[in-house]
Amino acid sequence: MNKRNEKKFKIIKLILFVLTIILIITIAIKLFPLFTNLGTKEGQLQFKEEISNSASSGILMLLGLQLLQILIPILPGEPIEFLAGMCYGTIGGMLIIFLGAFLSSFIIFYCVRKFGKNFIHSFLGKDKIEKLENSKWFSNPEKIELILFIAFLIPGTPKDLFVYIAGLLPIRPYRFFLISTFCRFPSVISSTFAGSNIVDGNWWLSIASYVVTFTISGIGLYVYNVIKSKNSINSNS
Repeated sequence: MNKRNEKKFKIIKLILFVLTIILIITIAIKLFPLFTNLGTKEGQLQFKEEISNSASSGILMLLGLQLLQILIPILPGEPIEFLAGMCYGTIGGMLIIFLGAFLSSFIIFYCVRKFGKNFIHSFLGKDKIEKLENSKWFSNPEKIELILFIAFLIPGTPKDLFVYIAGLLPIRPYRFFLISTFCRFPSVISSTFAGSNIVDGNWWLSIASYVVTFTISGIGLYVYNVIKSKNSINSNS
């Protein structure tokens, strides 16, 4: 990729970053007055009524935020999943998140296939990508799908990083899209469930759900780092 294309990608990254901030501020301004009254039954009913009255625009905003979050991963995905659950319930929110995950995975995968490594380096750190690419994790094509399956299934792993690197791997696109979309289920369902219960006034149930999610995420991250460190040791030996 020449310097001209690199400059273009940097400009695109900046534009996407600005759009993300604008969208976050817009959603915050729109929903903040409703959040302050969620502790009351009247506030919960008002929140649900407001969301139902702006269903299509709300879904588009959430989809846009989900797309931007994966394209420019400046935010963890959990707050967006939580917000989706608040606005559209456990199942409705989950379906919106799945759609956003599929669309962003599709866009990134084919951009990487077309433009190669330099496209990834324009959005993520070069060292991170090269370290992961050169590890034993991806040296065996037969294990790639299993590795991706586990990585997307365990809460807490850097899923967005795997979305970027997948375009460099010998994996069939449709199989990757299935993995990158539906293997997020444990993380997504717990977050949308927590968000949905907040709106219904079940604060303790929502908190308990997040405690369980964060515990599982912590264990998942620990396991991921242990496996990664072992593979890096093996690859250096």
